[in-house]
Amino acid sequence: MKKSRIAAVGTVAASAVLVLSAPAFAHVSVSPEGAAAKGGYATVNFKVPNEMDDAATTKLEVSFPGDHPLASVMTQPVPGWTAKVTKSKLDKPLEIHGKKIDEAVTKVTWTADGKGIQPGTFQKFPVSMGQLPTDTDALVFKAVQTYDNKEVVRWIEPQQKGQEEPEHPAPTLQLTAASDDHHGGAASDDAKSDAKSDAKAESAAADSSDSSDTTARVLGVVGIVVGAAGVAFGVVATRRRVTG
Repeated sequence: MKKSRIAAVGTVAASAVLVLSAPAFAHVSVSPEGAAAKGGYATVNFKVPNEMDDAATTKLEVSFPGDHPLASVMTQPVPGWTAKVTKSKLDKPLEIHGKKIDEAVTKVTWTADGKGIQPGTFQKFPVSMGQLPTDTDALVFKAVQTYDNKEVVRWIEPQQKGQEEPEHPAPTLQLTAASDDHHGGAASDDAKSDAKSDAKAESAAADSSDSSDTTARVLGVVGIVVGAAGVAFGVVATRRRVTG
């Protein structure tokens, strides 16, 4: 009897340990490729994990911030998914590169053409966007995840500063300080790389030119020395014939 009680208590304790040590479920998130600088353009990935064991994610809806509208939004094709970009008229037009924009993207919806995101896997949805605002440190995107069993999870709760993360946090993109290059960190890095390559090429050309000049000078000196030696030899030979 005692052994049965001990076994039962052990089972309950083990279950409690498993529950306490189980990792928190992942959630829909957004992160940039490189930097997401204020006033620039960036490519970001919306990462969608499947949290269910018996259903697949077949739809993702991402709402773009209305308080900081983005005029330029382009999706990258994702195999097995169809993307739909929804635009709406702006109450206050934006001015970008001297051009007035009266509409902005308010939502992007991805729908699975096949099996979707299977249990135990995740999918990334890349998006190019800009210009990023300069008057905020973060952009909040509300996301709605739909499974093939009709269950819907709404990742729409904003993170409050100084408080614990909510149960269903909205994907939040942190912005970095404004950059001189408003086309994003990747473009800046490419420009720096090109500049370094050009500098190396110029240096190599200069070294080659210097080397060529040095070689020419050496050959010139050698030619003069050889010519002088020839003249001297001729003079000596002439004298010998005359005295002989």
